[in-house]
Amino acid sequence: MKMILNDLLNLFFPRLCLLCQTPLVEGEAHICLHCIRQLPYTHFTALKTNPVCLLFQEKVPFVAATAWLHFKQGGSGQKLIHSLKYHGNKQLGHELGRMAALAYQTSGLFDTVDLLLPVPLHPKRQRERGYNQSEWIARGIQSVTGTAIDTTSLSRIKKTESQTHKQLSERSENVEGIFRLNHVDALKDKHIILIDDVITTGSTLRACAQALQEVPGIRISFFGISTAL
Repeated sequence: MKMILNDLLNLFFPRLCLLCQTPLVEGEAHICLHCIRQLPYTHFTALKTNPVCLLFQEKVPFVAATAWLHFKQGGSGQKLIHSLKYHGNKQLGHELGRMAALAYQTSGLFDTVDLLLPVPLHPKRQRERGYNQSEWIARGIQSVTGTAIDTTSLSRIKKTESQTHKQLSERSENVEGIFRLNHVDALKDKHIILIDDVITTGSTLRACAQALQEVPGIRISFFGISTAL
């Protein structure tokens, strides 16, 4: 009965690819196979040092830093992130995280990671949106790697303005002191990977890392679904 209902729903209300609007077929979720092949992959795994690494070098200690897709104005990377953040499509975050984790499986990026730590939203912003998009990305990564997710050890204590139209210096000032470390013992001697949807200047992730510096023995990596670099 359930299968019949699903078939009827797909007949009258077909699921469409977010990027090309063609009907999705069985096995496709959110994005059709053709569009997946055309996504703007960074291929940073093939580089010894990539542009994301350069954002953090000589600023905060880190193990690894990378991003999966390019984020360009009007491009497919931007369309996916906007659907995730502004159109209530939290399940897309899970799918993007899952796809990214599969893409990075052979790179060893997640092999030594103890905890996935999604960049926290301010509680008011999270209530407005209904979810933290970075947490849903982390859930998708977890579905592949099995790595635990930590959403309590770091919190956002200041609600900041959007970073979108700010200059580099303004972005850094906008996120200064906005994160608070809550549980030192939970992170002690752990390798954690901070997860965000878009990496632009790295200012938000650096602010997270700076708040974590007092944890003894902590090792930090950075991962973004996309980057504007």
